[in-house]
Amino acid sequence: MIVDVVMPKMGESINEGTILEWRKKIGDSIQLDEILLEIGTDKVDSEIPSSAAGIVIEILAGPNDVMEVGEVIARIDTGGDGGATNPKDSEIQVNKDSVQKQVATSAPQKEDKIQKEITVKNKVFYTPIVMKIAAENELPLDELELITGTGRGGRVTKKNIVSYLEDRKSSASVPNRKPQPDISIKSGRSEEMHHMRKMISKHMMESLATSAHVYVMTEVDMTSIVDFVDKEQESFKNREGYNLTYTPFIVSSVIRSLKEYPEMNSSINGTKVNYHKEINIGLAVAIENGLMVPSMSNCEEKNFLGLCRSVHGVASRTREGKISSDELSGTTFSITNFGVFGVSIGTPIINQPNVGILGVGAIKKQPVVIETLEGDVIAIRSIMMLTLGFDHRLIDGAGGSRFLESVRQNIENMDLGDIL
Repeated sequence: MIVDVVMPKMGESINEGTILEWRKKIGDSIQLDEILLEIGTDKVDSEIPSSAAGIVIEILAGPNDVMEVGEVIARIDTGGDGGATNPKDSEIQVNKDSVQKQVATSAPQKEDKIQKEITVKNKVFYTPIVMKIAAENELPLDELELITGTGRGGRVTKKNIVSYLEDRKSSASVPNRKPQPDISIKSGRSEEMHHMRKMISKHMMESLATSAHVYVMTEVDMTSIVDFVDKEQESFKNREGYNLTYTPFIVSSVIRSLKEYPEMNSSINGTKVNYHKEINIGLAVAIENGLMVPSMSNCEEKNFLGLCRSVHGVASRTREGKISSDELSGTTFSITNFGVFGVSIGTPIINQPNVGILGVGAIKKQPVVIETLEGDVIAIRSIMMLTLGFDHRLIDGAGGSRFLESVRQNIENMDLGDIL
């Protein structure tokens, strides 16, 4: 029996997808749920498993082709080991030959180029299981790129990364020196931009063309929170199984301020302003080929521990490639933490259709003047810069400044007594 493989629906608002790579070619056998191809949408790239076991007899779309949801993109003969009765072997061979002839006729010089592009793409793509192992072992990306892959097209397999980690543990010299990436690998050549980078480029330019971006910044004293995290880190990790970070404290403070200033939790549709009842915080997460902003829904209903679990959950699933398309939409306000890379100040672009985004800088110890009853004194404090980007079509400088000041006060005056 011939089974049609159609472009799957990846989310409620997604009507098309881009073919990124076929893992199988015409004539290859495939098992049920074995990865058949990789597709990309304007929200997420996904590996698509086969809906049937058999032999791939027809591929109707090539890399970079955009196909609508429901369109047939391939066909699989489920007749077994290739001795299928419908269609006959000769029919399969004729189909295969005709496709190959068509490719050779229409684009005689494209085949090598496509193969090279696929090979290049394979070298920079890592499967979710590889990314999960790398995250669990705190393996940085520049070191991951040094691993030689033995999979299809030179991809790094689970066996490759496990073997590398075992070798690294047995070597005394590796932990003392961070491997430096070979910059010559990417110099002196050009390649097609990754699909995710294309989507990010499109969305960022649309945001700049849509919203009138304005920024205000302020310093925040994080000393009490830094001390609290240092004190509670070990017991929290033993209880929850992951580290206590500063992000939930910031998210909690932002939620309180959004309740006080609902215009920052709104969106603009033409000339109408939609004020959202729910507070859905978008959390920017850096991944292999770009950035994703998964949404944490109904944050106004969660206590601090619930926020900790939500932050850890969406960040982990995003890095592991397990986030769904529906989770990448519906945000009402976004937060991006470039401070994890040591950066103090940034000017993030608004995540549409939000009207505000908060940029979080690195926490650094600084000498600060503190006013006391006895006079001014200089003390060493843990200081963090916050940047608020907002849409001047709706929010004026005064409103943006009041909101940012509210976030600062919420952070510095947070009651940490029984927060956990």
